[in-house]
Amino acid sequence: MINIDKAIALAVKTGKVSFGAHSALQNAKTGKAKMIVLASNCPKDIKDDVEYYGKISKIPVVTYKGTSMDLAEVSGKLFIISALSIRESGDSDILKLIETSEIQEAIGGEQ
Repeated sequence: MINIDKAIALAVKTGKVSFGAHSALQNAKTGKAKMIVLASNCPKDIKDDVEYYGKISKIPVVTYKGTSMDLAEVSGKLFIISALSIRESGDSDILKLIETSEIQEAIGGEQ
């Protein structure tokens, strides 16, 4: 099973990741992201919009089991992160979550 925390940290370090709900929404609308990760406490209106546009653009949107503070800690940032967009995964194997049925197990299920 893939460790989601390590996969996110490695994607942030070696890949191309943009942070923030506004950026996630833009990436979902334009289809530029390969995956979008939302914190469990992401505001409902933002979560609904990102999921809607992600579905249209065929971008997988997953809900991280932790809060925005936890997502920031895993990403190694000093600011809270409610959403992050993975444009290039780098050395991380986080995109393998899409191909397998491990998504719900790895992220702790839908909130």
